[in-house]
Amino acid sequence: MPADGPAYRLHEPLPTLDRPVLVAMLTGWIDASGAAAAAVARLEQAIVARPLATFDGDLFIDYRARRPTMELREGVNERLVWPEIELKVGRTPTGDDVLVLTGPEPDTAWRGFAATVTDLAIELGVRMVVVLGAYPFATPHTRPSRLSSSSPSAELIASVPFLKNSVDVPAGMGAVLEHAFVAKGVPALGIWAQVPHYLGTMSHPAASAALLDGIDRVAGVVIDRSALASEAEIQRLRVDQLIEANAEHRAMVEQLEQVFDASEPTGIVTGIDTGIDTGLDGGFQMPSAADLPSGDDIAAEVERYLRDQGD
Repeated sequence: MPADGPAYRLHEPLPTLDRPVLVAMLTGWIDASGAAAAAVARLEQAIVARPLATFDGDLFIDYRARRPTMELREGVNERLVWPEIELKVGRTPTGDDVLVLTGPEPDTAWRGFAATVTDLAIELGVRMVVVLGAYPFATPHTRPSRLSSSSPSAELIASVPFLKNSVDVPAGMGAVLEHAFVAKGVPALGIWAQVPHYLGTMSHPAASAALLDGIDRVAGVVIDRSALASEAEIQRLRVDQLIEANAEHRAMVEQLEQVFDASEPTGIVTGIDTGIDTGLDGGFQMPSAADLPSGDDIAAEVERYLRDQGD
């Protein structure tokens, strides 16, 4: 804590919670299709989340990088909307207490921020931390959105039924939180949804539903996913129509389906990738970029198609 005061402002006295789960999703790192943000928004709606603490932006946010929004109306500077990192609290319909950490990643003092969050969460009795994200991958939209996992705890990783990745990438704040909580004895797990690389610039409700399913499986926090499932089915049918009308795109999806189906029993992926050229365990190799149309080309065509459909 800084000498001149706490690093956060409480909106109410700390409540007495029954072993809550903390779900974290801070923007600024990888979230293909905004799938993790959409999952958290659905979670907050379901638990009727209310602000519990707002972290001091002057300590953690660079306002030159994340400028406040000035609402100017007929020359009147009515107000400034500041970017904020918030901890919210709510309860599921089945009675589970949940904390949600949202907002932009801190621009500075990452270790200090992680220590502050960890201490506050432990004071609230947090039993588990789940960090959400999503990444673009060469996977077909016609198959379920697979989940991968990360944690400093090898025991925890071994206990979850998600894909296990091996890759060196720049870390996000979520990874820092995982280490901070595990060091204090609180299980912490990152859950990542795979998003078809050619749909990465638009919403992908199937991935959001998969992330909520992942929270259910590891933490027992049940959130209704039926609306997301319906949205996912509508999107799949519309993209199916587009793919079917283009032989090149149809061949691409068929190749991705073959690789997906062949790799499904292994449960292991050797790396997070943002393109086509990715290998999987078991001797399977993704089609090369030379064999398939680019994700950007397909994404642009999908977006044009959806605009023509009035969506």
